[in-house]
Amino acid sequence: MSTIYTQKQFNVNNFDLLRLIAATQVIIDHYFQHLNIPIGNLGLQFLYLLPGVSVFFIISGYLISASYERNNNLRIYLKNRLFRILPGLWGCIIISIIVISLTGVSFFNKQVLTWLPTQLFGIIYTPGFLNNYGFGSYNGSLWTIPIELQFYLLLPTLFFVLPKKRFYYWLAGLILIFVLFNIIYQLTNFKPVAEKLIGYSFIPHFYLFLTGVLLQKLRIYNWFYIYNKAQYWIIAYIAFCFSPFHYINPAVFLVIKNLILAVTVLSIAYTMPHLSAQLLRTNDISYGVYIYHGLILTVVVQQKWVGYINVFYVIFLAYFLGFLSWKFIEKPLLKKKEKTIRAVD
Repeated sequence: MSTIYTQKQFNVNNFDLLRLIAATQVIIDHYFQHLNIPIGNLGLQFLYLLPGVSVFFIISGYLISASYERNNNLRIYLKNRLFRILPGLWGCIIISIIVISLTGVSFFNKQVLTWLPTQLFGIIYTPGFLNNYGFGSYNGSLWTIPIELQFYLLLPTLFFVLPKKRFYYWLAGLILIFVLFNIIYQLTNFKPVAEKLIGYSFIPHFYLFLTGVLLQKLRIYNWFYIYNKAQYWIIAYIAFCFSPFHYINPAVFLVIKNLILAVTVLSIAYTMPHLSAQLLRTNDISYGVYIYHGLILTVVVQQKWVGYINVFYVIFLAYFLGFLSWKFIEKPLLKKKEKTIRAVD
């Protein structure tokens, strides 16, 4: 298999489209979950064939590690990462405050003095005065933001600490350790506070990010059995997802499923790799779609509009807000990033 690294080949991919599909999966999942709409076991199995959050974490490890390798200047790295996450988040938080205020909630209280600054820095939590709003969260989609920020901070440490000699083996060993942490987390009955704190940390999710890093380091996009071979990986992945192994050991099943998913996602990214650019025209609206859908759903619950809105309305509105976020906030500020992998058109 060839492992020749060429920047042009690396950049021609379907990651923007994959992230948008992943964000859409999360919308559909949260629609049924937070609006208490029954879906059935078979429906859930199909829905979780492409678990959106897992896909985000895998792609994040893959792309961010490549960016850091091309320019490991820590100042540039952190600047670029913050430009990618924070401006869109700030816009979402401001819109959230406006929309929630219009539904009768006052933000003129002491809790806001500590809550708002932490939100702007990506330390997400729901303040006490919003605990009973909607489904109990002012925006249930933002819980992954602090985890993503933890990944960003840990990546340079990872490259600094792990020995350069046999780096792949050390990285694979680290993945195994965090796989074990994930299985322990799934099987342990923690107290609610401890379970929430651990679940919102990088620990149960880090193996997904690290898997993306390892596959990037292996230049997997250029492998014969990956490039333009997505159809075979999709069939193998679906076959495993519907295998009886799920009933034997669900915790181990989930980990293996996600590891197969990682390879499958990357194969999709490099199968018909021009498809994303043709469909989206370089518009990467997935982040905005993801962060705004939680606000939409919590307002729907709060206003008791559940009987008047279906999942297609939610998706359409999330896409619309995601496009506005990309067009007027994210894309203009991304142009200020210092070039590592690619520049924004």
